[in-house]
Amino acid sequence: MTLLADERSTEPLQQDSCAADVKTGLRAAILAKFRNVAAAQGKPLQPLTDNLVLLESGLDSLCFAIVVASLEDELGYDPFTEAEDVYFPVTFGDFVAFYERNR
Repeated sequence: MTLLADERSTEPLQQDSCAADVKTGLRAAILAKFRNVAAAQGKPLQPLTDNLVLLESGLDSLCFAIVVASLEDELGYDPFTEAEDVYFPVTFGDFVAFYERNR
């Protein structure tokens, strides 16, 4: 296990906790983007749980296109164009996992 220095502390951090922080940050960014797009488009958004089917989220295809384009601007990558396999996430959890896998 590799140890990394935390910029805010002199104590080393375990790499696993850094990976968890990155995943948590990515999930938070995706949650925020879904909520912001829903609000901007005037769409009622269902609670974003891992098992929520995306087609039942309250967002339409335009909203999903905006989410993906905005995430690409924010994160610097689009896993839908960079992935070798064609894959369309079915649930919100699948969507988050797809972004995590294709960083």
